[in-house]
Amino acid sequence: MSAASGARGEGVGARLPRKEDDRYMRGRGQYVADIRMAGMQDVAFVRSPLAHAGIRGIRIPEDVRAQVFVADDLDGVAPIRAVSGLPGFKVSEQPVLASGKVRQVGELVAMCVAATRAEAEDIAARVELDLEELPALHDMRLAREPGAALVHEHWGDNVFLETFVDVGIEKAFDAPIKVSRSISTSRQCMAPLEGRGVVAHLDRRLDQLTVHTACQMPHIVRSGLSECLGIEEGRIRVSAPDVGGGFGYKGILLPEEVCLGWLALRCGHPVRWIEDRREHLTAGANCREHHYEITVYADRDGAIRGVDCEAIVDSGAYSAYPFSACLEAAQVASILPGPYDFPAYRCRTWSVATNKAPILPYRGVARTGVCFALELALDAVAVEAGLTPEQVRLRNLVRPEQMPFDNITKKHFDSGDYPQALTRAVKAIDVDAVRARQKAGEPDGRRIGFGLSIYCEQAAHGTSVYSGWGIPMVPGHEQAGARVTPDGGLELRIGAHSHGQGLETTLAQVANEILGLPVAKIRVVHGDTAMTPYSTGAWGSRMMVMTGGAVAAAATELVGRLTAIGAHLLQADPADVRFEAGAVVGPNGEATVAEIARVWYRRPQDLPADAHGGGLEVTAGYKPVRDSGTFSYAAHAVVVAVDAEIGGVEILDYVIVEDGGVLVNPLVVDGQILGGLAQGVGTALLEEMPFDASGQPLASTFADYLLPGAAEVPSPRIDHMETPSPYTRFGVKGIGEGGAIAPPAALANAINDALRPLGVEMLVSPVTPRRIVEAVLSARKSASEARGAHRSAA
Repeated sequence: MSAASGARGEGVGARLPRKEDDRYMRGRGQYVADIRMAGMQDVAFVRSPLAHAGIRGIRIPEDVRAQVFVADDLDGVAPIRAVSGLPGFKVSEQPVLASGKVRQVGELVAMCVAATRAEAEDIAARVELDLEELPALHDMRLAREPGAALVHEHWGDNVFLETFVDVGIEKAFDAPIKVSRSISTSRQCMAPLEGRGVVAHLDRRLDQLTVHTACQMPHIVRSGLSECLGIEEGRIRVSAPDVGGGFGYKGILLPEEVCLGWLALRCGHPVRWIEDRREHLTAGANCREHHYEITVYADRDGAIRGVDCEAIVDSGAYSAYPFSACLEAAQVASILPGPYDFPAYRCRTWSVATNKAPILPYRGVARTGVCFALELALDAVAVEAGLTPEQVRLRNLVRPEQMPFDNITKKHFDSGDYPQALTRAVKAIDVDAVRARQKAGEPDGRRIGFGLSIYCEQAAHGTSVYSGWGIPMVPGHEQAGARVTPDGGLELRIGAHSHGQGLETTLAQVANEILGLPVAKIRVVHGDTAMTPYSTGAWGSRMMVMTGGAVAAAATELVGRLTAIGAHLLQADPADVRFEAGAVVGPNGEATVAEIARVWYRRPQDLPADAHGGGLEVTAGYKPVRDSGTFSYAAHAVVVAVDAEIGGVEILDYVIVEDGGVLVNPLVVDGQILGGLAQGVGTALLEEMPFDASGQPLASTFADYLLPGAAEVPSPRIDHMETPSPYTRFGVKGIGEGGAIAPPAALANAINDALRPLGVEMLVSPVTPRRIVEAVLSARKSASEARGAHRSAA
């Protein structure tokens, strides 16, 4: 930390409250639904009630024909295409309004516009769809069977992409321990507090389509709109105001955005669509639906000899722009080994198309699923070997002296001490006391269980990784603009978007670290393509590394320009002055940033003759020394009480030992971990979007789709380790997704530990009360039948 920031306590490492929270807590945030424009009309959509059907006709009442638009009306609008350069990838084309047939419940068929949303919905209710129902694919495993119905007929099958990795797996086959499990994670909705929303209008003076949208990547949405609408990007402005949570759900181009963009260009007045919760739950993109057939080979001392896995990911009906449908499954193959060092590995994955909404990279992006599969399997290895779960993990974790470390799939770990994180978590939870409590039993008959999981989170990976994917967005240099205002304040402009990460605070802290200006005088402008440098957006836990690095680069360039002017004003040799605490300090005094700014803007006659012509405004770019990613990680340890009779699970204690490199703001990091933990608890115990055999989603309200609340989310003890990354500015790493990765595995392992004496092992998330009770009853039945068979044999 610099002397300037250290004196003020506002730079890198300071626990500052978030600046943006002041307006949020006072109800002064501005979301898409808050935007009001003269002449604005509302849009409602006619959506398919069937998962798979041919469209034989659409009947529109004549009196509202001018207010209803179908696919044939959208002349010149191209379908949404999210492609991949990976060999064998099959391209889907998603029409913005369905044409020919529908492939999921909730797919857009017609767009209705009226003065109010209620009137638009009334019109939509009068539109009649003549649909010929087709067999629907609701199970990704059945979708790969011969003779299965086809989501996209011209493919010939239902596989977006198959991937395969084999690193000498045959070397592990003679291992004395072989543990195989079938493990599944259920489909989820992301459920941000704010749903999606769009307001679009034509700025006639600029001849520019302006789209206000609740999104994570405004510049990418602009590119997608340009491709679909067939107009140049310069004619499109995308602005994301305050956004109430993203989590990946707001990281794609929506057909609704394309529809409203087209409508605004056609009708000439502003139009608005605000997603309601039923639309979100039944028609919006989903996440997390994986299935694993996993085998771990190990020695008797717990050393892993090899991992063999086949994994299927339900990718839904379409590939969502810009992330292709293969993103999750292809990542499974590369990240399944996690933080473990072992010599043999094989993994085959399939990205499968079904008649469901597209799948998106939800917080954790495949890591939650692979962590769940591998960590449950490792607990099974521990049981087979007669070892504790922590002993097996410590035997196989990559060690700090191996860093930087290239694992079996060539993932490059930058730094860290994984064994220390695990050891600290186990010590904090006091496992010996937990085991003693288990032996003593609980007065209320519940069963105590202890669970562990550890993971690594590759974050902020850039060009070197994504260029091989061939997707429509490959990150390069992240840019930031920094401008000193005439009164000595600072404006930062970033092309990414802050929708909960606290960037308006943490980026100001980065600038403070370099310039020493008070955080209160630093403003962050973001989320508007008309005002910010290009960025691929906020995703992949990349913001603090990439955008933070760009802000630091821009601020550093400003220091040079400020110093040159300041030295001249102080009549000193530039070599004899220094920049600190927001001022240029020389032998005879100091010139503050405000004084230098006043000269640049208002008294240019006092500037040195060689003053930089760019003045006090800089746009700078940043890439890490190595952009293959930083590796954050954490060990989670949990104690639960399980009621085997009713399936209830109570979290009694929860410990998180995390390492996100140097923490810019530990208070914000704590918030990210707590929010991720809440989502992880939901994945582990509650959240599930089930479908029936006809492809109908069975949870359409929050009465059916259960989210964790205050009673379900524990207050964890958080222990920070800070191992700097050798490749990034300040040694920071990405941290935004990690909190959601480990809880499902840790909680399932704890539940299994509690129920193991009953012969129960839970291998599906969420571990709901119904699933626990069914498993207990099944185990009791099996035990009873075994006793009966034994008596008969006797």
